[in-house]
Amino acid sequence: MTETSNPTSDYDVIVVGSGGGALTAAYLAQKKGLRTVVVEKTEYVGGTSAYSGGACWLPGSDVQQRAGIADSTESARTYLGALLEDPDVAKIEAFLAESPRLVAELEADDAFAFEWLPFPEYYDAPGRVSWGRSIQPTNLKRAELPEEVAALVRPPVELDRAGLPGRNTLSGGQSLIARLLHAFTRDGGTVLTGHAVDGIVTEDDRVTGVEASTAGGQVILTASRGVVIASGGFEHNPTWRTRYGVPGDSTWSMAPEGTNLGEPIAAAMSIGAATDLLDQGWFCPGLEHPDGHGSFTLGFRSGVIVNSSGNRYANECLPYDRFGREMAASTDRIPSWFVFDSREGGRLPAIAMPEGDPAAHLAAGTWVQADTVAELAEKVSLPDLEATVERFNGFCETGVDEDFGRGGDEYDTFFAGGEGPNKALVGVTQGPFFAARFVLSDLGTKGGIVTDTAGRALREDGTVLAGLYATSNSAASAFGAFYPGPGAPLGTAMVFASLAIQDLAEQAQVVG
Repeated sequence: MTETSNPTSDYDVIVVGSGGGALTAAYLAQKKGLRTVVVEKTEYVGGTSAYSGGACWLPGSDVQQRAGIADSTESARTYLGALLEDPDVAKIEAFLAESPRLVAELEADDAFAFEWLPFPEYYDAPGRVSWGRSIQPTNLKRAELPEEVAALVRPPVELDRAGLPGRNTLSGGQSLIARLLHAFTRDGGTVLTGHAVDGIVTEDDRVTGVEASTAGGQVILTASRGVVIASGGFEHNPTWRTRYGVPGDSTWSMAPEGTNLGEPIAAAMSIGAATDLLDQGWFCPGLEHPDGHGSFTLGFRSGVIVNSSGNRYANECLPYDRFGREMAASTDRIPSWFVFDSREGGRLPAIAMPEGDPAAHLAAGTWVQADTVAELAEKVSLPDLEATVERFNGFCETGVDEDFGRGGDEYDTFFAGGEGPNKALVGVTQGPFFAARFVLSDLGTKGGIVTDTAGRALREDGTVLAGLYATSNSAASAFGAFYPGPGAPLGTAMVFASLAIQDLAEQAQVVG
């Protein structure tokens, strides 16, 4: 389905990209009676959002209230106030006020259903909700969707990378994308795949459309009301990563192949849009694969992560963005080695998406196996590994990680299942032993177009670029260098998409 509903080149609203933020904007705009088109570069809809667990950090909604947890707008305000450094307070307040209203609006449509997702927030700070406040869409059967909608949803990462179709049950990010796409097209919205936006059209100092490259050549789409850029970051652009100092490598990013080179951001910059946070990303440790790609990895149940000398440098059970930032802090940590034993039958004692085949890893050298830790240290050239493992095993016996405090926070123990005095401390004792190579991966960059509380793109002098809006990883994150909890990228993307459409619709009424 490259086109749905009334093919034309003239629309009220153009939404660039098709992730959670983009489709939220598209759905809400079409619902308001604005002729809306989603313009997607690839053949599938969903972007990195379709790979995600679908968690949405949207504090204070009825979903959390139904679950009976101690969430509230006020506690979220306290939590963010304790974390963020020099935030735009007006934007944070706009986010907090809009989050519950947006969830209520979505749930008023039968296409949407959310539930609370137990998943600890990432910092032990005032206002934190025990076991988290994130919500996620409920599972959805593929058969419940129109065939053309189901065919457009990008498969989960482990299937997509292998060129395989999606599953019959859509969960997490798959469910979110499918629900938004279904509601949008049901209401008459248009989807154009195979359209790579690389230019912005202006008239009389106002954005009036976009230029896009297609298989048939360059096309121009016009928007009488506005353009919303929500196409992701620039994580697959190695030149930009180097220019702006983003740690990691484009090959290691989790974004789908062929996406997120930053062309729409560049187009906005070319007409004067200000940018910020271009050195930032949503980071994570990444299991390196034989083809050089990285896999988002979390939930380490045992083992240790060491640098090039074989020394630990952080609590391995830290939330993934925080551990990724520890990796980025020193060049001797990229790559790192995750050293583990055979207590899980030679499988990785962590959640890697995807993990890959252990045999293929061993054949390629991305995993190394040895009968003893000393032999493993020699094979991987980790001179301090034997002493590191011995010290760590001692901590497992006492239940206290004297070096990095592993197991001292509820996040540390969320995935753990050890039977000792500290269930997050499980010894490396059962041979044979393994070392898996880890790199610094990311879920996307988080620097981009500077926006105001309504998602409007701003110039360097703070004035508004009329007709242009931005959200998702195309916009500079309202959370700065912090990742407050599960679903923070999706939550902010959806909220500022909603605020953008509200402003755009109000402008349409004024013009009308």
